[in-house]
Amino acid sequence: MKAIQLFAALLIGGAFTAATAAAPAPADSAKAEKIYKATCMACHGAGVLGAPKFGDKAAWGPRVAKGKPALYTNALNGFKMMPPRGGNPALKDDEVKAVVDYMIAKSN
Repeated sequence: MKAIQLFAALLIGGAFTAATAAAPAPADSAKAEKIYKATCMACHGAGVLGAPKFGDKAAWGPRVAKGKPALYTNALNGFKMMPPRGGNPALKDDEVKAVVDYMIAKSN
C-alpha cells in the first residue's frame, strides 16, 4: 500500500511541477518585454510592412490559430518581410520563443 501512495504522490508532485514550469516566470516576461522593445517593436509597434501590430487581437488571431510551432518557426527563420530572429541574430531560440509568447499574450 505504501508503494501505491508513494507512486501517487510522485505523480501528483510531477504534474504540479510540470504545470508550474509551463507558466512563464515574471522575470522571463520582463526579459521578453525588453527584447520586444529592443528588437521587435520597430515593426510590430507600427505594423511596418504588414507585421501584425502589438496587441491587435484581430491581426494576431489567424496567426495564433495556426499554432505556436508555426509562429516560432516564422520568428526563428523569418517570414515574408521579417528577417530571421527579427533581425537580431544574437537572440537564442528560447529568447525568440519567449518574445513570441509575450506578443501572443498581449494580443488576447
